[in-house]
Order: sequence, then structure tokens, then C-alpha cells
Amino acid sequence: MTVAQAQRVIGDFIVPISAAEQLPIRSALGRVLAHDIVSHIDVPAHDNSAMDGYALRGADIADGRQVRLSVVGAVHAGQRFAGTVAPGQCVRIMTGAPMPDECDTVIPQELTIDGDAQGVTIPAGRVRAGDNRRLRGEDLAQDSVALARGKLLRPADIGLLASLGKAEVTVQRRLRVAFFSTGDELRSVGETLEPGCVYDSNRYTLHGMLTRLGCDVLDLGVVGDDPAALEAAFRTACEQADAVITSGGVSVGAADYTKQIMASLGEMLFWKIGMRPGRPLAFGRIASHGRDAYLFGLPGNPVAVTVSFYCFVRDALLRLAGAEASPLPRLRVSTTTAIRKKPGRSEYQRGILAPDQQGVWNVRLTGTQGSGILRSMSDANCIIELEHERGDVAAGELVSVVVFDGLV
Repeated sequence: MTVAQAQRVIGDFIVPISAAEQLPIRSALGRVLAHDIVSHIDVPAHDNSAMDGYALRGADIADGRQVRLSVVGAVHAGQRFAGTVAPGQCVRIMTGAPMPDECDTVIPQELTIDGDAQGVTIPAGRVRAGDNRRLRGEDLAQDSVALARGKLLRPADIGLLASLGKAEVTVQRRLRVAFFSTGDELRSVGETLEPGCVYDSNRYTLHGMLTRLGCDVLDLGVVGDDPAALEAAFRTACEQADAVITSGGVSVGAADYTKQIMASLGEMLFWKIGMRPGRPLAFGRIASHGRDAYLFGLPGNPVAVTVSFYCFVRDALLRLAGAEASPLPRLRVSTTTAIRKKPGRSEYQRGILAPDQQGVWNVRLTGTQGSGILRSMSDANCIIELEHERGDVAAGELVSVVVFDGLV
């Protein structure tokens, strides 16, 4: 199965959660909006000035000649001009102040001549009718959708909610995700490292990526290569979480039991992908005592865990959370190093994206690309995506990269 095929299978199989909760808007950053937010007001609520200057009638400058206007008042933000502006007159106005009813144009103060309390000169050609006026409702019209359901709320969205007078907002509840690593050779940080054993890094990487996604996480530790212990861990995980992520145990080794236990507890849609790193990857759904959860069985190699999470799990969890996930932005840049690649599988290389002396951005490999070399992932600031049918890449060719910042 290709990467694209597997992504479609996962997307079609997952059903978003429906539970929601109401939060103060300052607590809603990074949460998924559960309902459309409809504006009950026009934003801005009135035509207003975009500049400090003078509000005038566009007809007074229609012939394009210099004109002297009488100043008949002043208006600041938060006030309204109570008078009438006749032809040949203008009003001193500040940024954000409502436009007088008769005025449709603002000239910035610095473009005028000889301004005082009695009058001001408008030079020829400095302003056109309609300039520097913000229209009522041009940001948001009353009864229009300000933020759509599924929006992952960013700082600007919180500000937009505040501009509508919203003190609280309804968001999807946080996803609960359980995870554990498998393997008799693994030791947790703080434990004694016997000969032949390694410290488990995958749980810490997963914890960081899940935390960045805003999930509530349940770390079930390391589970040894014992079918009974694995089944107990799977049951505990799916009874407490919406999704379960494991690392290790999905290959074809004699002690790799994840796939068979998954099959005994539920259904498995696939377990092998045409990609490197990360070829062994299981996906399905398991159930225990009336509860069920989606299961992602990731490879055990540290780099493969991160790449597989980025390729499949991240978007799946966003969909499960009810978010409208958009494709991650790709950059097309030249590679400064040649890259070996076999057609017939997608490959993901760790890269360093940086500008050259002319300021042109290029990418180079971090070095050796083995799936067990976690240092390569730490050194990288991007992933180089090499398409399924692409072969060897020569130095200077364009490649697609996904920048890590905000992703992993």
C-alpha cells in the first residue's frame, strides 16, 4: 500500500468525536471549535477612519485641483460627530473615529498643507474619493460566519472572538491518547541499563508530539514481549483512551505480537506501507469491555516513529478531534546533496534547510539516514519528501520539504 492509499484509508475509517465543552476564550487556544461562530454585529460597527487626518466629501476633490476646506469640528475614536459637513468643509478626525455622515474620504494629516483650527489645504492629487475609509461590516458582516466549526483556534482567532464580545466558546473535548513501547530490551529513563538493553526514547518523542497536538496523554510505559502482558496493556489503553499508539512489535520477528493481538481484539486494516523509514505500520480498531479505540502500531526504530506519526497519526488525530485539517505546506527547494532513492516507495530524509550566501534557501541531508539514528532527527529542521515513483536525485534538483517548526 502506498502512503497516499494508507492516508485515504485512515481518513475514511475515522469518525470524529462529538463530545464538547464550554470554555473561557483565554482557555480555548489550540482547541477545536465545536460549532460555527456567527457574528451578531457588523465589524466594524460603522464607517470609520483608517488614518489621523481630515474627513471630507469626495466631491470637493473631484476636479483634481488643490482646494482649501474649512474645519468645522473634530472627532476622536469613541465619539460621533453631531454636526453636518457641507460642501467645502471638513472635520479633523482620528484613527478609528466614526466618519461623519456626509464624508466618504480621509486625507492623512501629513499630506495636507497649512492645517489649523479654521481650515486646511488639500494639495492636488494627494487623495482620491473613498481613500482611507473603513467600511461598516467590511471585516465581518452581521449574521455571517466568523469562524467555522472544526477550526483549530489560534491567537488571532481568540482575538476575533473577543472582537465579537464572546466571553466563552464551545470546543471539542480534548482527545485522550494512550501509548506504550514494546520490547524486552527497553528500559525507561532512570532504570539500570543491562547489557543488550537500550533506553526507550520513543515514548518521550510521542509524548512531545501528542502534547503539541493538545492531547491528554496516558503513558503506559514499556511492555515486554509477552502476549498476555500486551493484551492487558491494549485492553487498559482502549478502555481509557480514544486512540492507542504503540511503538515496536509490528514487524515479522518471532517476538512481534502486536498484529496478532490487534486482530484478536478488533480489526486491522493494514500493516505494511511502501515507505522508508516506517514500512511496518499497523492501523485498525480494538475493543475491550464495551469500549473501543483506534490503534496505530508504529515501528520501533526512533526515526521511523517520528516519520510515521507525521505521515499518518497527526492528521488522523486531528480528524478524530473534529478539526478540519488542511495539508501541511510544502516548500520546493534545491538540494545541495545527491540523494539515492529507489522508485516504488516514498522516502523521507532528514534535512537541514538554510539560506546560502545569496539568500536562496536550499536543503542538505543531515548525514547518515538510518532509521535508528535519532540524532539525525534532532539535527534536522525539515523532512525531505521523495515521491513514490521518483528515483535518484541529483544535487541541484528541486525537492519538497516540510519544515519541522510547529510539527514535531
